Amino acid sequence: MRFMIIVKGDERTEAGEMPEEKDLLAMAEYHEQLADAGVLVDGSGLQSSAKGFRVRYEGEQRQIIDGPFAETKELVAGYTIIRVNSREEAKEWARRFPNPRGEGTSCEVEVRQMFELEDFEQSDTIQRFRDIDMAGG
Repeated sequence: MRFMIIVKGDERTEAGEMPEEKDLLAMAEYHEQLADAGVLVDGSGLQSSAKGFRVRYEGEQRQIIDGPFAETKELVAGYTIIRVNSREEAKEWARRFPNPRGEGTSCEVEVRQMFELEDFEQSDTIQRFRDIDMAGG
């Protein structure tokens, strides 16, 4: 099972402020532990929404909306994807996730289980996804 640990954006991340060296070090050490345990799938920080865009769907029409976006608490600033054997194992790894705002400050990360192809009823369409290996095996 795969889980995504989601770091929410804030005014600092939207201003393009880089993390302090001690916070980067904590993240590097944590991701090394994930890699050593064989559970790290991917992880990265995201640039501010000023460098992004959204696609709005209105019927058949698609409109590109350039950032920045106003609601920083609804933005994702970074993520880590892990592949573990259970929800409990995911919780244990998530408890060890370094505080993205720096130790001692209030913060919350969100952890969500990702769909696997096995979660869907077998069909020709699901087989197409299997053939392109979207879920990483």
